[in-house]
Amino acid sequence: MTRTKGDAASHEAAGAGPVAGLLLAAGGGRRLGGRPKALLPYRGRPLVERAVAALRAGGCGPVQVVLGAAAEEVRRRAELSGCLLAENPDWASGMGSSLRTGLAALAGTEASAALVMLVDQPRIGPEVVARLVAAHRSGAALVAATYGGERGHPVLFAREHWAGVAAAAAGDRGARDFLRAHEAELTRVECGDIAAPDDIDTPEDLALLD
Repeated sequence: MTRTKGDAASHEAAGAGPVAGLLLAAGGGRRLGGRPKALLPYRGRPLVERAVAALRAGGCGPVQVVLGAAAEEVRRRAELSGCLLAENPDWASGMGSSLRTGLAALAGTEASAALVMLVDQPRIGPEVVARLVAAHRSGAALVAATYGGERGHPVLFAREHWAGVAAAAAGDRGARDFLRAHEAELTRVECGDIAAPDDIDTPEDLALLD
């Protein structure tokens, strides 16, 4: 784990309170022929269930799921009991609107941080989540998983950063611009030894579900 500027002295209280899991599961799978990513089959169950399980097993709670494409069908077919559910009516505009929706939904909770995970990265499991949660517990307010040194998901934002993240989130860029602007404060946690950031965007990527 690499800590940069803005270390524990300035964030000594950052690790207090629960870490919420924020799962972005609103995508419509345009390049998959319009198959909502949350409902892609993974070991006989919808893919969204796998991501929820990874967040919980990694130490997150509550788990906030942002739905969008085929939201009612996801509610009907996926076992999401115990999760907080929010629907993003503007999901087609990109990840940024789902990130804003999720953070707004978590505002009323006691979470000290939100760990943001994407539903379509099945090779990222609870071990990665646990590493980021541990970094937050050690005082980090901004945390990102890296793979071979390259920043990826999940990412964790202490509550103090939620407003800034939401303000910067636009289109499909999500929190990218915010993280770039706060690079000096970012704690990078290498996870390439336990996971891979491959996502499911095209029919060829469906092999990741096997």
